Amino acid sequence: MTRGYIVPIGGAEKKIRDRSILRRFVEVSGGSAAKIAVIPTASQLEETGPRYVEVFQDLEAAKVDSLPFEERSDCTRKDWLRILEEATGVYITGGNQLRLSTTIGGTTVADLLRIRNNQDGLTVGGTSAGASILSEHMIAYGKEGPTPRPDMVSLAPGFGLTHEIIVDQHFRKRDRLGRLLTALAFNPRPIGIGLDENTAAFISPEDKIEVLGTGAITIVDPSGMEFSSMDSAHSRAPVSVLGIKLHVLTEGCSYDIPSRKATHGPVLL
Repeated sequence: MTRGYIVPIGGAEKKIRDRSILRRFVEVSGGSAAKIAVIPTASQLEETGPRYVEVFQDLEAAKVDSLPFEERSDCTRKDWLRILEEATGVYITGGNQLRLSTTIGGTTVADLLRIRNNQDGLTVGGTSAGASILSEHMIAYGKEGPTPRPDMVSLAPGFGLTHEIIVDQHFRKRDRLGRLLTALAFNPRPIGIGLDENTAAFISPEDKIEVLGTGAITIVDPSGMEFSSMDSAHSRAPVSVLGIKLHVLTEGCSYDIPSRKATHGPVLL
């Protein structure tokens, strides 16, 4: 029984030049033997699935299929389920995460992704909306800004591959620190991962995060939270959050989730 990688990506990952994130995704999915299934459900653009198929084929994956689940009934298609059963990597594209949760959540497909990732070494990754859906608790939508407020975020169930993290994406470009802090103030058990664009967290089977990409990952560790005014604040009022720890990690840095310890990368002199 072996857990596979979990790979949330902050969106806008490079698909033409310097495709380091997608290349690494193929590597941890089996390299030249990788069988990758692309799930473009979050996107309503017909070209999304075929575009990723072409990218992964260019990166020399052995087999690539697009599974455009559009209705919940699609999640019972035996031919598509067979592809997921044989896949070594599943890639979930960006778009609308609520479209993912309402179409696939609670179906055989979601169960298969969770079980195979936890027991069968299946790599599961996603970009933007596809990153948010991976964890147990998903940020469905929310407001921008640096200061947490009770009305700033709405949470929904994700696919539940892990309960150790809550993910937000397009993080610095869309000023989403406040809504990640709000989500953690509601539920201070997991760590928060704020992913910049073209930046990925490769979470190993041992729950160690490797950072790859041109941006940064903001890690918010609420385990030492001493106080939060979330229970008494009015819906639009700022919330006090005391005792949290924050790390900003760039490529080459790592973070060990079990010990909550960050490690910097090589120091350039």
